Amino acid sequence: MNTTPAITVRDLTKAFGDNAVLRGVDLDVPSGHIVALLGSNGAGKTTVVRILSTLLKADGGTATVQGFDVKVDPRTVRESISLTGQFAAVDNALTGRENLVLIAQLRHVPQARAIADDLLARFSLTDAADRKAANYSGGMRRRLDIAMSLIGDPAVIFLDEPTTGLDPQARIEVWHTVKHLAGGGTTVLLTTQYLEEAEQLADRIAILHEGRIVADGTLTELKALFPPRTRELVEKQPSLEEIFLAIVGDHDSTSTPDPTMREARR
Repeated sequence: MNTTPAITVRDLTKAFGDNAVLRGVDLDVPSGHIVALLGSNGAGKTTVVRILSTLLKADGGTATVQGFDVKVDPRTVRESISLTGQFAAVDNALTGRENLVLIAQLRHVPQARAIADDLLARFSLTDAADRKAANYSGGMRRRLDIAMSLIGDPAVIFLDEPTTGLDPQARIEVWHTVKHLAGGGTTVLLTTQYLEEAEQLADRIAILHEGRIVADGTLTELKALFPPRTRELVEKQPSLEEIFLAIVGDHDSTSTPDPTMREARR
């Protein structure tokens, strides 16, 4: 797998008024990898994605996508990427096929219907192709949304909390879709607050806390930062949840569990 960075971020800063959201973010995303940007609500994950996708200007630092500076050459960056936000951006009045054909036409991609049919097959939506998107399940809508983002073959896809609000079965459907993307060589930067999601999907995990990346590595590398907690019949490795809480400084086991942590345990 190619380890050349598709995304490079150095000393990225951003403030909204007196609120400094990013305080010097450094991040590399290798080509063809899935990197999970993990953090609590308000940690700045979406701000990073919005800067990388040219929707927001940074106050300082540099960021490149596919070698193009997001500030100097935003148009070329936009030609190299696709962004899927926290809520599926499909037109409920159109069928699944019509949504895909519309996006292909807007992007001036030839053979729009053939591309739509191919994506419907790839994302297991062929049987629902002529049903209105309003009648799709949450998982189907999200799969359609991601399929729409692939039109034009972007090299990099940003998935900003793609499973927010989905039930467990729909979430697993999206996980399969994301794994399929990376298997085809697409670079994926995934933001999430679900620890299990990062464990399931990511080649590398970066933890964003108080405006900085405080840990970055494979799950194995992050586990190696901490000694085994207990010894039973076999040595027990720390979970990603334990690593996350230790890194961000929450050592109070008697405090009210964070909803993110409860979700990750399900």
